[in-house]
Amino acid sequence: MSSLPAVTPEYCDALWKQVCNWGRWGADDQRGALNLIDDDKRRRAAALVERGLAIGIGNPWPVDPAPHNPWPAEHRMIRAGDDIHYPGVPGLAVALDYIGVQHHGIACSHIDALCHVFVGERMYNGFPASDVRSTGATRNDMRPMFDGIVSRGVLLDVPHALDRPYLGGDVRIGIADLEAAERLGNVRVEPGDVLIVHKGRSRRVATEGLFDPAVAGFPGLHPECIPWLAARGVSVLGSDCMNDPQPNWVCDGWPLPIHYLGICGMGMTLLHNLDTEHLAATCRSLGRYAFLLSIAPLKVSGGTGSPVNPIAMF
Repeated sequence: MSSLPAVTPEYCDALWKQVCNWGRWGADDQRGALNLIDDDKRRRAAALVERGLAIGIGNPWPVDPAPHNPWPAEHRMIRAGDDIHYPGVPGLAVALDYIGVQHHGIACSHIDALCHVFVGERMYNGFPASDVRSTGATRNDMRPMFDGIVSRGVLLDVPHALDRPYLGGDVRIGIADLEAAERLGNVRVEPGDVLIVHKGRSRRVATEGLFDPAVAGFPGLHPECIPWLAARGVSVLGSDCMNDPQPNWVCDGWPLPIHYLGICGMGMTLLHNLDTEHLAATCRSLGRYAFLLSIAPLKVSGGTGSPVNPIAMF
């Protein structure tokens, strides 16, 4: 791990000026860095499917309360096997259930919409925070993702590159670490890619037990990575943890710089809490770290994000 710059308001302000994409794709744009994924990018990504192997990288529905899951997802039965006969419809025997979730946080696999965070009371492309109302967001919501996100996925296996089984909660990933993982995987992150940074969360839990991230911490990207991500043209950034480290940075106005600079500044949406252990093992086994990745969020008009189970295909 190399020495990393101090995270100060002045440092983050300078990064903002360097990477802000407001107006890049027009004054009314609400797609942000998804504009970098075009038909040719999708066709080339589809050509990566050779074996037909599919891996779902979403976590199981997080219904159990835990230190990392203060707002558990809901799953309850409406009608089950002990009472299968639907009232008022003779002969109709069914099982029915209900699910619900507050998906933002550090338990549920989810994708953020571009209305999720604000800098100076403005969201991506300069739209006011007041455009997110009690009835939902009128701009930068989930609608630009309604046809799904299909592109080349790239996994950077940072623990493997650093010769560790997993990353501890005090690790802050810098550019040198990302590039070391690129060299390990013989891959280069390119415009329109969905970049998945593997940190080894599942293996850490298996080794240390279930921990409270507010105490034990989560590894995350240092803000110095933001200009690198912008230069490479990353469309979506994901991780098996949060993309920002936990606890949050103690930095006035910039507690979550990867969120603020990435989502609000660059228009680069984020994926959180993925299950990347099987994916990383597959990449190591096959010796290839690029694949077709398909993300299908729920069609929630006005939504600030959505649960997801992205599918990686080799």
